[in-house]
Amino acid sequence: MNHAMIRHIIGVVLKIEAVFMLPSVVVAFIYMEKKAMIAFAISIALCFTLGFLLSRNKPKNTLFFAKEGFVMVALSWIVMSIFGALPFVISQDIPNFVDALFETISGFTTTGASILTNVEALNKSTLFWRSFTHWIGGMGVFVLILAILPMADSSLHILKAESPGPSVGKLVPKIRDTAKILYMIYIVMTLIQIILLCIARMPFFDALTISFGTAGTGGFGIKNDSMASYSTTIQLITTIFMILFGVNFNAYYCLLGKNKKAIFKMEEVGWYFLVIFAAITVIAINTRGYYENILMAIHHAAFQVGSIITTTGYSTVNFDLWPQLSKTILVLIMFMGACAGSTGGGIKVSRIIIIFKMVKQEIYSFIHPKSVKLIRLDQKPLEHNLTRSVAIFMLTYMLIFVSSMIILAFDNKDMITNFTAVTATLNNIGPGLGEVGPMGSFSVFNPVCKLVLSFCMLAGRLELYPMLLIFSPQLWKRRR
Repeated sequence: MNHAMIRHIIGVVLKIEAVFMLPSVVVAFIYMEKKAMIAFAISIALCFTLGFLLSRNKPKNTLFFAKEGFVMVALSWIVMSIFGALPFVISQDIPNFVDALFETISGFTTTGASILTNVEALNKSTLFWRSFTHWIGGMGVFVLILAILPMADSSLHILKAESPGPSVGKLVPKIRDTAKILYMIYIVMTLIQIILLCIARMPFFDALTISFGTAGTGGFGIKNDSMASYSTTIQLITTIFMILFGVNFNAYYCLLGKNKKAIFKMEEVGWYFLVIFAAITVIAINTRGYYENILMAIHHAAFQVGSIITTTGYSTVNFDLWPQLSKTILVLIMFMGACAGSTGGGIKVSRIIIIFKMVKQEIYSFIHPKSVKLIRLDQKPLEHNLTRSVAIFMLTYMLIFVSSMIILAFDNKDMITNFTAVTATLNNIGPGLGEVGPMGSFSVFNPVCKLVLSFCMLAGRLELYPMLLIFSPQLWKRRR
């Protein structure tokens, strides 16, 4: 284990976090929030000081392997969340540290689950930082590090640990260039949404925060009713961009490059849009009687489906009041999530496709025992290791899900609340049903449950294994 390199990277992450807090200081200055300004100043000083101490001496050996990559990502996200919670606590916007930590983890992991019951009571700078954590965590802080800092080829292990999906590929031969391309696409799409929302007469501050949440597929609203009080045009723009940010960024690279035809071979993208269309159609028909006309039913269905499948978490209506069929569809797409290689969470569409193909292959092998049929995705045969990793991922996912459900059961909440709370956090969605529905909050849980759900959010964002790996005793044993 390369402890020196892990320590160095954590230090770099803390210094970057200090830089990311600076815009919140500017916001606090603009709105004359002295208490918040002091809170952010103290937090920045602590982040930078500790970051400097940890990273001042670059290790002689910069080479690391998969386990180091996973550990440094997991520990960095935990440390980043702890220090990111400090402005909430120091400013007294969220005085309880466990609550502040839950809110911060929810922000960085782009979950959007909140313990707050009155969002509008917060300082503007706090609201900004809260939404900005979505944007930071959406693409991932390590993707940014890879984009701006030269690192060894082993940095692919970092990219694998932080990037969502069953497999991580390089868009171009150099990892650093891949990270740059991903961030450029991410920034440009965010800016386009901000401009369009401003054109639709959304206040600039609102446009910034909502775009940060949309880009990161996070979903922290700055109003108590989330997105309900905004105009239909603003909601429509947000719907479109939520769905777009749920698409594999490789597709955008193909559209921008010479290989535009490759996008038509991406099965995942095709199924992603097909599921969205089908879900919108069924829910719109099912909720037709709840709205003045079919167009409004389609509008709200599209927003909620786009929000849930991309794991964003914004809402325009209280979908907990919808018929059971509509709620069931929403819960199902909670599990599925967005595309791999996007900013969305969930199990991922590509994994679902692979699982169905594995089942199909197994049935085929019973009918034709002597035949050899390869599982293909995007017209390419999948390696056995990849299909095996998908199966193990699903097993691990279920173990974490069930274990979390059992722990939450001790808090004596109803089954729907507990089930959807774990679903919403492990899949990085935000709102669930019952007491944690779009009009509720996660403040109903005790501190232990909040910590368990915080673990679920981190595990869901980092694809399970980085978070599980740090609890392995063998990992920390020093070789003699």
